Amino acid sequence: MVKIVSKKLLGIEKVYDIGVERDHNFILENGLVASNCFNKSHSTAYAYVTYQTAYLKANYPVEYMAALLTANSGDQDKVQKYITNCQNMVPKIPVEGPDINRSEIHFTPDDGKILFGLSAIKNVGEGAIECILKARRQDGNFTSLAELCDRVDLRAVNSRALEALVKSGAFDKISPNRQQLVEYLPSVISWVQKSKEVDNQPTLFDLAAVRTPAPKLPEVKDFAPQEKLLFEKELLGFYVSEHPLKFMEKVAQNLGLEIINLSQLEEQKSKAKISVGAMLVEIKQVVTKKGDSMAILQLEDLSGRASAVVFPKTYETVKEFLTADQPSIITGKVDKQDDRLQIIVEEIKILTREQLAAAESITPVADNDEESSEDLETHYLVVLQLTPQWAQNENLMRQLQAVLKEQSGDRASAIANVPVMAIVADERQQMTVEFGKEFWVQNYQAAVEAIKNAGFSAYIQTEN
Repeated sequence: MVKIVSKKLLGIEKVYDIGVERDHNFILENGLVASNCFNKSHSTAYAYVTYQTAYLKANYPVEYMAALLTANSGDQDKVQKYITNCQNMVPKIPVEGPDINRSEIHFTPDDGKILFGLSAIKNVGEGAIECILKARRQDGNFTSLAELCDRVDLRAVNSRALEALVKSGAFDKISPNRQQLVEYLPSVISWVQKSKEVDNQPTLFDLAAVRTPAPKLPEVKDFAPQEKLLFEKELLGFYVSEHPLKFMEKVAQNLGLEIINLSQLEEQKSKAKISVGAMLVEIKQVVTKKGDSMAILQLEDLSGRASAVVFPKTYETVKEFLTADQPSIITGKVDKQDDRLQIIVEEIKILTREQLAAAESITPVADNDEESSEDLETHYLVVLQLTPQWAQNENLMRQLQAVLKEQSGDRASAIANVPVMAIVADERQQMTVEFGKEFWVQNYQAAVEAIKNAGFSAYIQTEN
């Protein structure tokens, strides 16, 4: 070994890592051997970065995971992996879906939760996001899809980006019927383009009396729940509305099967025959030395992940059912060897939309019949609080009217039966105004959220 006995400052010089194909020892001129020539400062730097990231994750987990998701926002597989990590952390870190009035370009911490970054939505470019955020900062939150289209540059925010935002759920707080908004897009884009004859023309709400009003929302049913989930998975890489396996246990019961969670695999005996309800999130086809095909699978359910293997004999009978991101019931045997735990697949049954929809449509029966009947008799009322000055402001009232019209929604698929009233009051007087049925809303929670997002004060009042 050679010992360094002196050092000399050379100023700023280029530094190189030396990669050696075989031996890591070097013969010096005098015949001595210098080993372990890897620069210690390089290892120290790695150790210091490891310490920093560990400290941040331990003390600022929400901020750390938001930064990690942002750094990998262009890779949906990694985004899904880190979102799963958030869900498995203690305490759990909820990751909320995109919101056109709250989300920023990147994943952002928000009171113990993480808001989905708009840049991680497929088909939505950075230019479109910057244009939307600029309009939101200048004139406040958006109250409808028509208003957003009127306030942004549609050359930057094209129909493809708008459709991706709608299908990913970014407009759900404003109008929850996604299919309605998707079918509405062509007509509202055409209306905006015809209305704006020159650049920088005032918006719809400045010239409401002289401009052609925005087209009405079409009366169509919303996408089926499974369709929504497929769009979310495609555009975001994970499920926002709910997990497609939510009703898996009920489906299995309907099929006469008893399933276990993947987290219960460890409790099972080796070679025990079991069935699990899961998604095939990874499918890797393998060819054996004999030339036979087999597959290695990664399964996922609401409790976690597990590995599975499909050997050649079974592969021929189940290969047509090896479909990624499809709710399935997998039957097989538990394989425990040393540290390995997996399922040897014997049968795969793909669940149809009809089976899932049938399970979803069954309403659980309450344990207490009296409480159940009381709940059914509960009535909800959306109450706004306004000052006389606000009530006399035509622009504000048009804005409020637009919000309520959006929330009255699709009367063909759901009845807007939640009344709306306003309390107009100041220090001297108070007046109650009941809105007509055309302004009643479908979902009182979504309506109050949309009204608040528009800058008004509102709350839910219950009456039994």
